[in-house]
Amino acid sequence: MKKAFWLCISLFLALDMGIIAQTSKPLTDEQLLELYKGLRVADVSDGMDMVGLRDAGILDQRIEALWKDTENFTHRICGIAVTARYVPTNKVVKNPMTSEEFRKWESDWYNTLSPEPWTDNIKPGSIVVLDVEGDGDTGSVGSANSLVYIKKGARGIVCSGGVRDIDEIILERIPVYLDWSQRGRGIRPGRNELESFNKPVTVGGVLIRPGDMIVADGDGVVCVPREYAEDVAAGAKRILDGDKNARKGLYLELGREPDKTVLP
Repeated sequence: MKKAFWLCISLFLALDMGIIAQTSKPLTDEQLLELYKGLRVADVSDGMDMVGLRDAGILDQRIEALWKDTENFTHRICGIAVTARYVPTNKVVKNPMTSEEFRKWESDWYNTLSPEPWTDNIKPGSIVVLDVEGDGDTGSVGSANSLVYIKKGARGIVCSGGVRDIDEIILERIPVYLDWSQRGRGIRPGRNELESFNKPVTVGGVLIRPGDMIVADGDGVVCVPREYAEDVAAGAKRILDGDKNARKGLYLELGREPDKTVLP
């Protein structure tokens, strides 16, 4: 009886002191999106430092915004990763083809070798993440299919390259982050194939898994592993609040009108 009593006391103390981890229900996508609302890449990077993930999720600086809205910051995005990977093809292509042959060949390739079944995973709050490393001069993303992603609820696109119709995408104000030097121009048929989707990918030298949190702005892109996302957000929020308060004070000292970047 005494042994059982002291065992209960020991377990209680262990839980109280954090020696035994208390499990909590994982956050939903909606809860995570709310936690990251308004957080900047710099804040999230600092939050990553706080949990021991220094430089672990910062994408290469070559992955940057295709366009920037310096007034309303509409290029800024945060969301949940939906992933796909396209690789160069090794299929022999008949050449030349008649117009009829080409149309059939193109359609077959899009439908069988380089389709987009992963778009079924897009929902409000998603970020499309495409690994097209080594894909050559291929425009996997264009002005039409990018609008389809947005229609399904995507907030933007992060990719290693493979974007064409640049002028139209900028005009459409679709947030895209990519390595500008790796943008593509050719169509997917004859150039690439879908290798996998809803699997881990690598973009900008960083591992990105389906469900991870993505934040992107003028500083670049950061990926937060989902299992650390809540703790990182808490640290990032403290950094952001402190920064706002400090800069608001400096604004007042300098006689500047406070703007939205320093207001709650």
